Amino acid sequence: MDAETHYISGGDGAIFTVFSHERTAPEADNTVNELIISCPTSKESLSRLYTMFKDNVFAVAFGITSDYHLSEDCVTETFVRLTQVKRFSAKKGDGKGFILTIARNVALEFRRRYKRDLADNIIQSYGETEKTVEDSIYINQLLKYLNDVQRQTVILKCCAELTFKQIAKVMKCPETTAKSRYKKAIIILQEKAGEDQ
Repeated sequence: MDAETHYISGGDGAIFTVFSHERTAPEADNTVNELIISCPTSKESLSRLYTMFKDNVFAVAFGITSDYHLSEDCVTETFVRLTQVKRFSAKKGDGKGFILTIARNVALEFRRRYKRDLADNIIQSYGETEKTVEDSIYINQLLKYLNDVQRQTVILKCCAELTFKQIAKVMKCPETTAKSRYKKAIIILQEKAGEDQ
């Protein structure tokens, strides 16, 4: 597996922290698919999926709700719903995309349910060190300049590390639309980051 490092930059500094990840081999995708199928009857499968995807699910939820605690609830609910899955084909399915689709739907549902509470909420940071908190606040302020679909696209691409094909499937839009939204969002973020610098 090849390790990769991504930067999304604006002005003289980076908007997002560096994301390093390993490309997943087809076997890894098949393993995820098999874990999803066995998840309703196997605590071990659920535990492995949770360990593999909890950060991605949180990123997707936070990108939609902008609330730390609600995003944690979304993570829990996503994996609860994963145990209730009845139809998923290991041969045809995209396990990671499937999980993040559930996460997105849960986050949108929670946002609708708690809309009144979220309206008055200042976007929270998520991190323990001072630098992480500052970076999180800065990133969240920049993300406010994006509309909802642009913000979700950036989160799915940069935090959840999905391909544009996977993003299109999760967001139920053509792949070209996903690419276009991402490109426009990055231009906006670079412009706004440049203004701040």
